[in-house]
Amino acid sequence: MWRKLWAASCHEPAEPLGAGADRVLIVGSPNVGKSALFNRLTGRYVTVSNYPGTTVAISRGAARGLGDGVEVIDTPGMYSLLPITGEERAARSMLLEGRTRAVIHIVDAKNIERMLGLALQLAEAGLPLVLALNMADEADEAGVRIRRDVLEARLGVPVVATVATEGKGVWELLEAVRTVCPAASRVEVDYGPVIEHAIADIAALLDSDGPMSVRSRALLLLQGDADERRRLVESGGMERAERSAAVIARCAAHLEHAIHYHVAVAVKRRVDELLREVASFPPIERTGLRETLSRWCMNPWTGLPILAAVLYFGLYKFVGEFGAGTLVNFIESDLFEAHVNPAVEGLTEQLIPWQVVRDLLAGEYGIITLGVRYAIAIILPVVGLFFLVFAVLEDSGYLPRLAMLIDRVFRRLGLNGRAVIPLVLGFGCDTMATMVTRTLETKRERVIATFLLALAIPCSAQMGVILGILSTHTHALMLWGLVVAGVFLAAGLLAARIVPGTRPPFYMELPPLRLPRPGNVLVKTYSRMVWYFKEVLPLFILASVFIWVGQLTGLFDLAIRALEPAAGLLGLPRETAVVFLFGFFRRDYGAAGLYDIYGRGALSGNQLAVAAIVLTLFLPCVAQFLIMAKERGWRTTVLQAGVVLAVAFSVGWLVNAVLGALGVQL
Repeated sequence: MWRKLWAASCHEPAEPLGAGADRVLIVGSPNVGKSALFNRLTGRYVTVSNYPGTTVAISRGAARGLGDGVEVIDTPGMYSLLPITGEERAARSMLLEGRTRAVIHIVDAKNIERMLGLALQLAEAGLPLVLALNMADEADEAGVRIRRDVLEARLGVPVVATVATEGKGVWELLEAVRTVCPAASRVEVDYGPVIEHAIADIAALLDSDGPMSVRSRALLLLQGDADERRRLVESGGMERAERSAAVIARCAAHLEHAIHYHVAVAVKRRVDELLREVASFPPIERTGLRETLSRWCMNPWTGLPILAAVLYFGLYKFVGEFGAGTLVNFIESDLFEAHVNPAVEGLTEQLIPWQVVRDLLAGEYGIITLGVRYAIAIILPVVGLFFLVFAVLEDSGYLPRLAMLIDRVFRRLGLNGRAVIPLVLGFGCDTMATMVTRTLETKRERVIATFLLALAIPCSAQMGVILGILSTHTHALMLWGLVVAGVFLAAGLLAARIVPGTRPPFYMELPPLRLPRPGNVLVKTYSRMVWYFKEVLPLFILASVFIWVGQLTGLFDLAIRALEPAAGLLGLPRETAVVFLFGFFRRDYGAAGLYDIYGRGALSGNQLAVAAIVLTLFLPCVAQFLIMAKERGWRTTVLQAGVVLAVAFSVGWLVNAVLGALGVQL
């Protein structure tokens, strides 16, 4: 019955899904469950995160239950049709290109007052809109009551309550998608006589083709949207563009404030009118446990101790001591050194008569005895435990609060709290984190964040192994942490003064604090481990092959001899030159090499601290280096790599000299 009513209300019969219009777009603000719904509709897993970044690369999947050939697209987070960030610009581009059968706008039901503004814009644009009130269970628990039938009548679009993580309401949502039609909305916001007159004048200059209404496109032009102006020039020529500019100037001259301010006020007024009709909210209470914990996480006096506890128990004790200590010792010593490596060496001696081939597979730097051993025995346990901790933090809603907490510090580094996302991701994989820097709003922020990732953010495997090694040398561990943190802050402060550009405003949606769902945590951890293992193992094998080729040609020995004097200046054994060279192939590869040298008892406490500091600050691995070149360009990448290399050895030399001058033995 419900479906028939909606189909009958369309200006034309509902077209079967897949007959011409084969795209369904999922749009909405960050942290509202877009990726969770995408997973439900497609059966393909996309990480459900409380931080911007998971949907920057637009995700696509074949729809389930919508007919053959229907594609569901998960777009980046957006707050308005007038884009500010690159994410919003990409999302709006998806709305404007090609035919779209349905646009599913996901909103957080308990925060509906903050999200109805975008719903009004989408409805006014004449898009085939379906409104999904997600997290309906949390809204009910919070005492938020929404009259869906009244909201449907006022907007003229289907409104469905969902709980995407549990699959509730998904089939009703599919039914709404099947029957929705364009131009069914009855929304038209009153922007006042001056702006309304300007909208009419500009609309007369625009062609009526395209998925978005002429009224909405005219409104975007009025607000100075560069993309819409470019479209007008391309379709109507400079004459129309100049006439529209004259209308905009005349409109602005008759208004007290900027045009976009009056538009925002009008939308807010219409949202308030709607809310009075369709929603009721409980009295505001600021004394609940979740609210109290949320405030504590963002208050510097309480947030910093909470962060210290997370780092100590999550990274140091769990990832460092248990992962890089207990698990790595068991897998590396009890399995590989005792059983796997001897078996492989014996098998290759029996089956392969050529020494050069045996060296490739089971020699000192062999694919199995070194590459596979490093990847499985030393790196995989550490990475797996880090991803487990990271999944718990993001599923709980802690990461956005961490961004709010450190925004003030990051502003001094030329960044804002939003940059916490790629920088924290760097503790998992710096290569992945470098790609995520594209979510930052300005080129200046992206350059600074990329530099800090390359210099002073160790990946999970490197950090876990270093923490595991230093866990028995408390003073060396403290020195390593202080020096790396100091270099991070000093480099950021200096970069903020040198790199040109403006500092953007900071805003971030705060999801509620919640107990992590074990299913979400396990699936995200497993998905990332599979991704990382597929990424790492081929590179470890490739690194072993490169080293083997380098040994055959003498290039590897030549590179080691070039690094040995530098190691000597740092007060380190010359064999640590191999570790630094390994670190360029992969950071975790170098950390695993340091683990080997430490296991042989070849490093004192002072040498261990200096080696760990230099290795942490050393050149980014090859994969990260290539991604840096892709994202920032070769000139910037080479310059940053040169600075990183100089800083690493300079800081290492200075630490060794100070320890020697003071006569300190760690």
